[in-house]
Amino acid sequence: MAMTAEKEMEHIGESKAIENHDHDMIHELSKRIDAVWRFDQYIANAEGDSELQDFWRELKEQEQENVHRLKEFVAEHIEKDCF
Repeated sequence: MAMTAEKEMEHIGESKAIENHDHDMIHELSKRIDAVWRFDQYIANAEGDSELQDFWRELKEQEQENVHRLKEFVAEHIEKDCF
């Protein structure tokens, strides 16, 4: 059984569409975009608790800045033709 599992996994990672650091940027950008999207629901769920709503709004703003910075990094890598 172990040989079968090893055989199934032996070629994983041989081919890659982009460099690891470029993949990391895109992967992280996707995760952070999803987080920004969810914060609106968190804010709505905290109705009646203004302190908690303010906390979620603060996190949303931070994530929006992170998304902005990551988009700039991606654009720079594309401009350098290293993406």
